[in-house]
Amino acid sequence: MKKTMICINCPRGCTLEVKDENGEISVSGNNCPRGEKFGRQEMIQPMRTIASTVRTVFDEVPVLPCRVNREIPREKIPAVMHAINQVLVKERIGRGDIIIKDVEHTGADVIATSSILKEEDTYGV
Repeated sequence: MKKTMICINCPRGCTLEVKDENGEISVSGNNCPRGEKFGRQEMIQPMRTIASTVRTVFDEVPVLPCRVNREIPREKIPAVMHAINQVLVKERIGRGDIIIKDVEHTGADVIATSSILKEEDTYGV
């Protein structure tokens, strides 16, 4: 099996040619070791990260930015996004606080990426 893909590990965007011949994976076209690692991972199990927002009950901050704290299998993205879209934050949480632990059994947590809910109200000042 042979695949051509663009490496997404850096802005260079190298065009990779990845071959899987009887379980032996070879990568060409990469300009750095990260490209080779990416190509191999894409053939075995593509991984991605997600950044999104969750709804809150706070009028001054109706949505809070969040992300997963580690890469997850690409095929789990729809289920993880569904779980994120079900959340309604009711506490004043801050950057790094866990919103969903082990989301969809991926081993990744969904965490807040802003402390705007913990900051003093400066709106209308």
